[in-house]
Formats: sequence, structure tokens, C-alpha cells
Amino acid sequence: MAMIALKCPDINVTVVDMNAGRIAAWNSDKLPIFEPGLDDVVKQARGRNLFFSTDVAGQIKKCDIIFVAVNTPTKTYGVGAGRAADLRYIESVARTIAEHADSGKIIVEKSTIPVKTADAIKAIVASNSKGHKFEVLSNPEFLAEGTAIADLLAPDRVLIGGERTPGGEKAIETLANVYARWVPRERVITTNLWSSELSKLVANAFLAQRISSINSISALCEATGADVDEVANAIGKDSRIGPKFLKASVGFGGSCFQKDILNLTYLCESFGLPEVAAYWTSVVGLNDWQKSRFAARIVKSLFNTVADKKIAVLGFAFKKDTNDTRESAAINVCRDLLSEHAKVCVYDPKVPADEITADVLGKGVENARLSIAKDAYDACAGAHAIAIVTEWDEFKTLDYAKIYAGMPKPAFLFDGRNIVNLAALRQIGFTASGIGKPMV
Repeated sequence: MAMIALKCPDINVTVVDMNAGRIAAWNSDKLPIFEPGLDDVVKQARGRNLFFSTDVAGQIKKCDIIFVAVNTPTKTYGVGAGRAADLRYIESVARTIAEHADSGKIIVEKSTIPVKTADAIKAIVASNSKGHKFEVLSNPEFLAEGTAIADLLAPDRVLIGGERTPGGEKAIETLANVYARWVPRERVITTNLWSSELSKLVANAFLAQRISSINSISALCEATGADVDEVANAIGKDSRIGPKFLKASVGFGGSCFQKDILNLTYLCESFGLPEVAAYWTSVVGLNDWQKSRFAARIVKSLFNTVADKKIAVLGFAFKKDTNDTRESAAINVCRDLLSEHAKVCVYDPKVPADEITADVLGKGVENARLSIAKDAYDACAGAHAIAIVTEWDEFKTLDYAKIYAGMPKPAFLFDGRNIVNLAALRQIGFTASGIGKPMV
């Protein structure tokens, strides 16, 4: 919404939320999320044509287009628990729109939702809208956290799905014209509603599949002495494969990949396609295994016990340049090490200490073996081993000689992102290993 406001100064954009604290944060100098470049975009447009408000009902009445961007978490109860999307917030928004709208609107699905969700929205608003005409579009977002602003400025494509009716086509064209202010028209793809809804799930599934595929090969590389980065470079030169998303790591995280694949598997089973569901389930299973394999490797290397040994975990966000910790590999790694009675000390430059503790232990739970450091040097001081779990740039340039001097020997380093020079670390004296790298 900030980017639309920036690029379309004649269009008023108002972001509404019932959470007054969150709206206050968006109106402050400290935004509630960290994303490189976002502060500048918001500050340019805020107060001019970008507004943040708790007046949900009033803004529904005023607007022409409503973007629905609420959470669609995985259900934790009932039918489909652990896989199906929880659509209670989508339904709540649809009922709120129907209650307060006093004219026809274009409703745009921005949340990642299961195929056919538009039918539910249409049914709710049609039954409660006092005769007003609504059009429902699907406009999934393909940006990546950490590079969101660049992705929005020059997207690979903008996808808009709608009904192939005169009203649907007009709504599609209305939204396409908004994006056309800065996106080349040939990059604005239009489809039917169901193709658009499904495309978001499939895009994330394919990206996650590539990560799990290269991670599976990383284990074979470690067993055979091959180098996973060399293998990835070799196969990535094939134009049919390409080089992207072939970076081996401790595992993927974030709010989308796992949630969307689980949703996809549930949809497949619901439509009587168990073999397809099993295929995609294996992508998530391999990712979980990669996380546990990393932690198990630490334990095995430290003479099969980490009890009462300090392990420094560098990075907690699921990737660099974000403070998002959802499904972060660090959560699993910390839990696995704590279950082995290790003393785990975590440092992340952007994730608050209370959030780290809550993610690992649960809200209000304490564990004396988990501590949060103020910087990387504090985390590593006296540690038996260092585990790099997030690829923050600052971890590439730490004074590892200084860190090594303050560690018990042998001093171990496990690079879960393959960002440091293992040969240089070994020259210092570290027993250093990477994902899919031959052991020396």
C-alpha cells in the first residue's frame, strides 16, 4: 500500500487495523516491521496520500477498492488441523465489508488463501450487502522479505485474477491501471480467479522444493567429499535449471513456504489426489530433517554431548534483512540443543530478546540455559561452538581470531549458511564446517 501511494500520488490509500497500537506504530518514527527502504517510502507518502487509521467502518464506506491483507495461519484445531488455512479472519473481513459498505466495491484478495476462497467472500457479501454489487479479485503478492521494496519497484510480474464477466473484466482493468503507473503493462498478467489463487501456493511450493532439493544433495556432498556450492554452480549453468534458490542452508523458514505447502497438500487430499499431496509433504519433511540434522551434527562433533556446554547461535531471523522469525530454522536448532542440555546463547541484530525467548520456549516460559547476547562477541565469549543460522552480513566480517582466543579448545564453528571462509577459519585454529562442504 505504501508503494501504491508513492507511485500514485492522486490516489488516497488508507491502511486500517483494529489494533490501535499497531496503527500508532505505523504513524510513528519507528515502524512495526524492519524492511530495508520501507521507512523512506512510508515517510514520503504518509500524510500526503498514505494514511493509517483504526476507522475500519468509515474507510470501507469511503473507498472504491478494498485490499484484504489479513492473516491466514495454519489451522491448529478441528478438520485440517496442522495443514488447512484458518479462514476466520477472511470471513470476518467479508462480513465487516458487507455490514458497512453503502455502495459497490472491488474486493481484492491480497492474503495467501486456498483456491475457491473468493466463492466464500462473494457468498457472504452477496447475502448481506443490501443489493450493492461487489467484484472479487485475486492479486497475490510475490515479493520477498528483505528485498521487498526492490521487488515492488520492479516486479517480475503482477498477477490479477477475476471473473470472466463484464463486471469482472472491468474490475481487473481498474486494478491493472493502478499498477500500470509504474509496472510495464506486459508484466501485468490477468487470469481467472482460481488460477490466480492457486498460482501463489504453487510459486512458493516450487521455490521451497528447490531449496529442499539442494539441501538433500548437501547431505550427500558431506558424505562423499563433494562441495554443494560447486555442484549448485555446475547445475545452475544449465538454462533449463537456472541458478536461483540453489543455495544450501540449514533450512528455509518464513511465514509462507511451509504454511503454503501444507495448505497445498490439504487441498490435494481434499480433491482426491493423495499422491500429489504426499509429494509436496516430502518437501516440508526434508526441510525439517535438514534443521534437525544441523543440530545433530553439532552434538556429534562435540564428542556426542553438549550438556552444560555453551553454544553461540548467531542469527535468529529466518533470513537476513528482516526481523521476521516465523518458522525460522533457529527456533528448531535452539530447541534441539536445549533438549541436549546445552547452554544456548543467541544474538540477532534485529530480533528483540523477548521475541527470541517466546519463540523458543513459549510466552512466559523461562529456561536458565537460554540467554540472549547484546552482540556477536558477547554470544561467542567462552562458547564451545558457534552456529551461524542467519546469513547477516556482519557475521562475515567478525574478528574471528579474537573470538577464537576466548573459546575453549578445540573451538568449533558450524556455518549453516555457507557465508564465511572455512579455510581461513581453519588457519586460525577453528574446527570449521559448512553445509554440504567436505570435511578437512
